[in-house]
Amino acid sequence: MSTPTFAPLTIKDAELLIAGARRAAEDAGVTVSVTVLDAGGHLLAFRRDDRAVLISGETSTRKAYTALQLNAPTADLVDAVQPGGLFHTLPTALDRPLLFIAGGVPVHRDGRLIGAIGVGGGAPEQDHGFATEALTALV
Repeated sequence: MSTPTFAPLTIKDAELLIAGARRAAEDAGVTVSVTVLDAGGHLLAFRRDDRAVLISGETSTRKAYTALQLNAPTADLVDAVQPGGLFHTLPTALDRPLLFIAGGVPVHRDGRLIGAIGVGGGAPEQDHGFATEALTALV
């Protein structure tokens, strides 16, 4: 078995991503749930603030899954699922339904997709900002 030529997403990375997203959300006065998936779509880390709406956990997970499966920020995919869009007829019979609401962002390292982060609990534009802000923790 060969060693990967890139560093995969680690639990420490996931903790940094969650901390970055939570810090950005707290600065905005918003409570969120944050999900981090590895490149295989496995749950690497999850954090839900006690004050966050319960459904925000499922939302953050589905946003991360969508960003990972399509290797694109979910904010960039919203128009693609509208009638006439590129993904309008995309089947959702995958492991879990995709969620085309801003807040899911793929995580890359050395040009390779290594995972995804999803944030749920704020307005979609806020969640996208929190997830994007979290990526700076890995630089």
